Amino acid sequence: MSKPLRVLGLLLLGFVVGVAFTLGSLVYLIRHQTESVRRMALRANPEVWKALDPRRRLARADAELAGSSGEYQRSLALADAAMMNAEAGDHEKAKSYAEELLRLAPRYARNWNFGNALHKGNLVLGRLALRDGDMEGAKTFLLEAGRTPGSPQLNSFGPNMTLAKEFLEKGERTIVLEYFDLCGKFWKMGGDKLREWAALVKDGLLPDFGANLLY
Repeated sequence: MSKPLRVLGLLLLGFVVGVAFTLGSLVYLIRHQTESVRRMALRANPEVWKALDPRRRLARADAELAGSSGEYQRSLALADAAMMNAEAGDHEKAKSYAEELLRLAPRYARNWNFGNALHKGNLVLGRLALRDGDMEGAKTFLLEAGRTPGSPQLNSFGPNMTLAKEFLEKGERTIVLEYFDLCGKFWKMGGDKLREWAALVKDGLLPDFGANLLY
């Protein structure tokens, strides 16, 4: 091979290696820095921060529930109302809404929201049970939340990790790992993230669940 061709070959090889390295770095950043990038984007947009403010979310959820017309519309509004009232500490409201949500859910078993209702209703009741000291009851609710068949939202953005985080803060790791396994059945897109969280939990660490504490 002539010297010019060897030089050209080396240049092409360097270019290919450079492109591969750049793409590899990009994939790594996408996989491992998603939550950091998301938080930076949120901080840059005050309107998004306002929408995520717990008081605003509670007010919006209660308003949507109060303004719902008919049983189906009410069933759609109950999930957020239950979740946000649990977050705000109004346990009586949260329990009432969660129980009603789960009671209505079977009537709309073929609806896109069915999986969301099962997931959020059980999570709320699990959080309340945990706060009341009913550890076994809370574990049952967590696993029931993980047994949801999924939904367009859950399949894309993943499950809520608030109750899982509360268990980990109490040193309960086994039940959370079981929950991860169940969630992996519907959250195929989040398989890598679930495995990463599981590895951290097995090492006794608390994962950064990021936006999965808000969904």
